[in-house]
Amino acid sequence: MKWFRAWARDPILVVLAGLLSCFGIAMIYSAGVLNVPSPVTEGAWLRQVAWLAIALVAFSLITRVRPGWIEWMAFPAYLLAVVLLAATLVIGTGAGTAEGVGRWIQVGGLRFQPSEFAKVAAILGLARFLASRERSPRNLRDLLGPSALMAVPLGLVVLQPDLGTALAFVGILFAGLFWAGTPPFLLVLLASPGLALILSFDTRIWSAYIIGLAIALYLYRYRLYMAESATVILANLAAGTVALPLWNSLAGYQQNRLLVFLDPGMDPRGAGWNLIQSKVAIGSGGLFGKGFTEGTQKRLDFLPEQHTDFIFSVIGEELGFMGVTAAIVLFSLLLFRIVRLAERTSDPFASLGLFCIFGAWIMHVFINVGMTIGIVPITGIPLPFVSYGGTFLLTCWTMTALAVRLAEEEA
Repeated sequence: MKWFRAWARDPILVVLAGLLSCFGIAMIYSAGVLNVPSPVTEGAWLRQVAWLAIALVAFSLITRVRPGWIEWMAFPAYLLAVVLLAATLVIGTGAGTAEGVGRWIQVGGLRFQPSEFAKVAAILGLARFLASRERSPRNLRDLLGPSALMAVPLGLVVLQPDLGTALAFVGILFAGLFWAGTPPFLLVLLASPGLALILSFDTRIWSAYIIGLAIALYLYRYRLYMAESATVILANLAAGTVALPLWNSLAGYQQNRLLVFLDPGMDPRGAGWNLIQSKVAIGSGGLFGKGFTEGTQKRLDFLPEQHTDFIFSVIGEELGFMGVTAAIVLFSLLLFRIVRLAERTSDPFASLGLFCIFGAWIMHVFINVGMTIGIVPITGIPLPFVSYGGTFLLTCWTMTALAVRLAEEEA
């Protein structure tokens, strides 16, 4: 009876996660159907099934943990995650598509990705920190603590380097701050150095942006200390100043990803290949697609990493607009359910934890889908529940279990 209750606490959320997981296994199977079989994708769907079984066991166990214990474990889990991320920089092994990437720790026959565990720990740590505050953030000084809390794991992940996963921590931070009641203008100011970094590619645009920012700070002067306004301006100036050194510090493949985002045709057979083939695959799917397992771009192995980062391209090619729409609808329902649970939950820690899960998932979905159609630069970030990856699937179901358990505090 207790086992059944673990699954029945929120059947809507569990069913949506289950549908996406099964859909992902089907698409991973299709990704392995090639004219010339590849050892990378062949049998990947069976391994994903095994990981799904492990994830469901973990889900059942986590849903039995008391919400109070989850809150108590938040900071210890965060500290453990930081230690594991630091250890990855020393003993991490390379695994993935990017040269020089060391994102895994291997102990005997077990290999896991600490950055995935770190996302869960960061959600709990940030929720615990914000829930312990007596009032909502009202000024930039109130944002220093939570920003520093996220900056540590984010920085360690960037050093791996894994820019895609690092963006998930950004989503968690801004989701948590927003749900904690931070005024939107303060969130814009917090994000402003990142915007300055992006706009610094053109001196005229960047200069106009700095002038506009100064005017906005002047109009908002009654709600900010002078030191805070000065800090914002200095941070944006610093972002523009370090843009060139930061660009030079990027690995070659990272620079190429950004360049081909602006112009895929500059290197169609090299760095631009991934984006071009992805857009061709999705565009050729039409309304109903070419049929399950029948995608030509996929079967000819033109699509890069078609069972992981670019699985959305397989969906678009083989199932067409209708298949893509169905996938997006499922994700929308999943995210909407998380928000509804966060709204209904009276406990501050539980509500914040739920919305931080929403922040992590929506960042993954937006960036993964966006990079396959060319609206954001290509980064190595998978699609929740759908992309191949055992550690990532386990993380998604761990978040689902936490969401179900935290929603027990529902008013």
